[in-house]
Amino acid sequence: QVQLVESGGGSVQPGGSLRLSCAASGYTYRRYYMAWFRQAPGKAREGVAAIDLGGGTTWYADSVKGRFTISRDNDKSTLYLQMDDLDPEDTAMYYCARHRDRYSYDGLRLTDFAYWGQGTQVTVSS
Repeated sequence: QVQLVESGGGSVQPGGSLRLSCAASGYTYRRYYMAWFRQAPGKAREGVAAIDLGGGTTWYADSVKGRFTISRDNDKSTLYLQMDDLDPEDTAMYYCARHRDRYSYDGLRLTDFAYWGQGTQVTVSS
């Protein structure tokens, strides 16, 4: 069955960096668009970044553009999120997600992503 396992979260000071990883298994990884979402306490889950099948095209929420970089390694079936210049507003649980349909993507819409990891906590605080 589909499994997504995130790692790499932690606590960091403002301005610091973290790199999240998501190991995927149970399906043909290179056939699906992938994304990162996050959810802060008391807030709705929101899309952070998405990436196409080959890794050549990416999309970002305005709040993270220029600071976060999404990438993927299809040989390792792994998704990454490099987060730089972190801000306390970035504090949230971060989730890796797989699109519902093969070869499809139509925006960072929560309902289009059917498989989720358990999440990894990112805390930015001085």
